[in-house]
Amino acid sequence: MKNILIILLLLQTALLSAQQKDSVIHRAKKETAEKEIKKPIRKIEYFRDTIHRERKKFDSTLFTKKEMPSTGDYAEDLGRVYQLLSKVPVITSSFLRLKDIHAYMDKGDTVLDAVRERMQEKQRTLNVRNLQMFITLLETLQANINTNSLFLNAYDTALDKLQKQVASLRKDSLMLDIFRDTTLKNQFEPQLLLLKTEWRTADSLINENDREINTLKSQTVAHNIIIGELLSTVNGELKATGSRDFGKERNYLWEKPNYGTNYNANSFKNSLSSEFHLAGFYFSNTRSNRMWLFISGIIFFIWIWWNFRTLKKMNKQESTSRFALKYISPFPLAAALIFMLTLAPLFDIHAPVIYIEFTQILLMVVMTILLREKLAAPLFRAWCLYLLLFLILPVTRMLGLPVQLIRWVNFFTDIVSFSFAGYMLLHHRKTMNKWVVLSIGLYAIFNFLAVVFNIFGRVTFSQLFADTAVYAVAQTVSLAIFVEIIQESFLLQMHTSRLRKGYPEEFDFSKICRSVTKFASVFAAALWLIVFAANMNLFNELYALFMNFFTSTRQVGSFTFTIGGAILFFGILWLANFLQKYIAYFFGDTGDDAAFDDKGQRTRLMVTRLIVLIAGFLLAVAASGLPVDRITVIIGALGVGVGLGLQNIVNNFVSGVILIFDRPLRIGDTVDIGDKRGRVKEIGIRSSTLLTEEGAEVIIPNGDVLSNKIVNWTRSDNQVRQLLTFTLDGVTDPKTLETDHIKELVKKNENVSTAHEPEIISDTVNSKSITLKIYFWVNDFNKLTQTAAEVKGDIYRYFQEKKIVVV
Repeated sequence: MKNILIILLLLQTALLSAQQKDSVIHRAKKETAEKEIKKPIRKIEYFRDTIHRERKKFDSTLFTKKEMPSTGDYAEDLGRVYQLLSKVPVITSSFLRLKDIHAYMDKGDTVLDAVRERMQEKQRTLNVRNLQMFITLLETLQANINTNSLFLNAYDTALDKLQKQVASLRKDSLMLDIFRDTTLKNQFEPQLLLLKTEWRTADSLINENDREINTLKSQTVAHNIIIGELLSTVNGELKATGSRDFGKERNYLWEKPNYGTNYNANSFKNSLSSEFHLAGFYFSNTRSNRMWLFISGIIFFIWIWWNFRTLKKMNKQESTSRFALKYISPFPLAAALIFMLTLAPLFDIHAPVIYIEFTQILLMVVMTILLREKLAAPLFRAWCLYLLLFLILPVTRMLGLPVQLIRWVNFFTDIVSFSFAGYMLLHHRKTMNKWVVLSIGLYAIFNFLAVVFNIFGRVTFSQLFADTAVYAVAQTVSLAIFVEIIQESFLLQMHTSRLRKGYPEEFDFSKICRSVTKFASVFAAALWLIVFAANMNLFNELYALFMNFFTSTRQVGSFTFTIGGAILFFGILWLANFLQKYIAYFFGDTGDDAAFDDKGQRTRLMVTRLIVLIAGFLLAVAASGLPVDRITVIIGALGVGVGLGLQNIVNNFVSGVILIFDRPLRIGDTVDIGDKRGRVKEIGIRSSTLLTEEGAEVIIPNGDVLSNKIVNWTRSDNQVRQLLTFTLDGVTDPKTLETDHIKELVKKNENVSTAHEPEIISDTVNSKSITLKIYFWVNDFNKLTQTAAEVKGDIYRYFQEKKIVVV
């Protein structure tokens, strides 16, 4: 091989020399010589290329471990690349929220522009409720934008990872070999064409999604900045309302205003349009609150309708007349609307003014329909006048009138309202509910203050007092009807349950009505105070104050707690105790004899009460946030107390649980406990009650019940065996008595069991008399005395007919 190379080099040198000498030789000889020389050169080049290929082959097989890729390797790599590119549409299609986020950003732009525009208006006084709604709306918008940012960041991370994987394909050596080698390129041409299409699709999707995600991320940052600025502005405006309103906002009412007074229809339309946009955005982002309100209203409607339907099936529609139902009917649409609309502020405490006005107007219309036949004519006319005064405020606001004109309209409206309230208090105070009278008094005071503040240019305060006055009366009347509806609904439920179970229609419901009314009234008063505080722009401050007070950590020794947690703990326990006491009423059990005979029902109620108490305790522990280890310490302290003096209380409680689940006796059973006999009226947590035949209620601690011998006459059934004894004078031979006829007399009684044949036994037979013992079974133990007396009378009359003397 070396000799060949040397020859090659010599020939190249000779060629160069020959070419230099050819400059003096004839051109024909030169061409001939070149042809002769090129023949061996071609052979030498061929041998050189062959040697080069052989050297590469020799090197790759003997001196390295590197293997040449096979066709399968190239095909496998193509499949891997295709699989990676196919993942791009799958991953980008999982970015499902991009369109929603984009649409939400567009809505956000509209909302932010509307809020900014409303805050920059100088010719109109900002409504306090709208300012509160702006804060709720901006906070909701900010929370949703932050949520969208989390999705965008997740999408961006997934897309970056995908981009890196796709970019790494440019360094794939096998792919580079395919594109460099014509043979391989031709061999895999179909796969490369398909791969080229996938590559273009993947590249397009990556770039498109990358641009969209980056654009949306930029928008979220911009929105957060704008929201922060607007929140600061609105909060500042709301906080400054109180201090600024004591100053002079506008000119005195009699002075000429220093701003335009012309009515601009376009400005009004734009303002109304922006308000509807804001309200629509608010509703679309807080629909879950109203969904629960709507569901509760539907459940309430179905509950009342179902009870009336049950009464109709039993032909007992007229049985409700004794309750004098005024507000609920077989189709309780009005009652359900009042139920929903009265609770609406609780679900939307900072709702837009337009929503509050709409719900209040609808509520007033429904109440007008209900009160038309319930109120006397003078009171109904007064109610219609109040409704007219109520409508003036939202109508003047929605018309977009100039501020000065609105002030004059409000001035005369407030004067009329004040006069109307004074007239009602003077002439109809005794015919109205006491709470309505108090609300009318508040209505008069607030309208007077609204007039004064309006005259002296304190416009915001004037609007605040006027709105609060009118809503206070509407809320009081609606809550009074709400309490009546709850009471009537509960009575209807009790009545229907009793008839369904075959209990008597008559029952004492006065005590139950007082209890239900008291509970509903406390709830109504709390709701009224919440709405009143929101109308007076005090809710946020009071809420923050109370939350700070109730959530601040207190420490007693090593025990830490919050007042709110403690109140919540005992409040849930109280509510659980209230429910377990009154849950029986809901199912028609008022504790009378009819329900007393339903053993299964009373036992189930007892178990339900125990479950309510235990669930209430567990819920109270979980909701209060009290540390479990501290509660364990308290339980340990209670254990020490048990050892020192609470043994009887714990013993009675545990015995009550045993009585409920072990069931040696049930409610309605007739038992002997010690020297006491009676029917089990109640099994409580601490004690049980026996009702004796004399009507006395014997209260026995549960520990004493289990510690004494219990004779249960009715555990498996109500049948009991009875013995009657007769001493017959002048009868010495029992065979002379017609015992079969006596048995028929016994079985003739309807309460004597026919499943057991009566038995007659002769005892103490002598020359002058015979003692006759008659055994029979009574079906109902509770009628034992009555049945025994009836049977004894029948037999006595039979002996009289036979001239047999009974001693």
